Amino acid sequence: MSNPFLEFLRPHKTVPHTPWTAKSRWDLSHIRVIVLFFGLFIFGLGDSLLIQSQIGNAPWSVLAQGVANRLEISMGWSTFAVSALVLILWIPLKEKPGFGTLSNIVIIAIAIQAGVTVFPTQSTYPAGVVYCLLGIAMVGLGSALYITCGLGPGPRDGLMTALHHKSGVRIGRVRMGIEGTVLTAGWLLGGTVGLGTLLFATLIGQSIAISLGVVSRLTAK
Repeated sequence: MSNPFLEFLRPHKTVPHTPWTAKSRWDLSHIRVIVLFFGLFIFGLGDSLLIQSQIGNAPWSVLAQGVANRLEISMGWSTFAVSALVLILWIPLKEKPGFGTLSNIVIIAIAIQAGVTVFPTQSTYPAGVVYCLLGIAMVGLGSALYITCGLGPGPRDGLMTALHHKSGVRIGRVRMGIEGTVLTAGWLLGGTVGLGTLLFATLIGQSIAISLGVVSRLTAK
C-alpha cells in the first residue's frame, strides 16, 4: 500500500497547467499576479535564509554578496543590479522579457533584503543547516508558483535558454557553465561558498520538482 503523504510529495517531471497559467507573457489577471508575486517573495525569503545560514549561498547569491561587499551596498540592491545586468545580456540574444521577468528582478531583491534584515544570522553549524534546508524548500516552492504562472522566465533562466538556443550546446552544460562562472566570480569577490552551496546545487532540482507535483495535485480538477 502506497503512503499517501509520499504520494502527495511525488516529484512532477513537467510544468503543470494550473488555473492561473497565462496564455502569454503579458496575460495578466488579479489571481495570476497575486500567485506570481507570492511565489517570487517566497523565493527571495528562501534565498535570504541560505545567506543567513552562513554555511554557503546559492551561486547567484554568492555573486550578489561579493558585489555587495565590494561596493558596500545592501544585498537587495546588489541582487537587483546583478539581475538587471543579466537582463541587459538578453538584448544581443534577442530574448524578450515578460511581466514575470521584470517582477522577478524587483520582488526577489525586495524579499532578499527583507529576509536578511528580519532573519537572524546563524552562528552554529546545525542551525545553519536547518536554515539552508528550509531555504531550499522555499526556493523550490517559490519557483514552482512563479513558473506555473507562465509570465516569462527570470533573467537567469532566460539567459540560459537563450544561450542554449543560440549555441546549440546542451542546456545542462549551459547551466553548469553559467553557474560555475557566477560562483567563481562571487567567491573571488568574497561571497560565501560552503556546504550550503553544495546542498543547494544538489537539492534544488528535486525541491522544484516536488513543489510542482504538489501544485499540480492541489489544483487538479
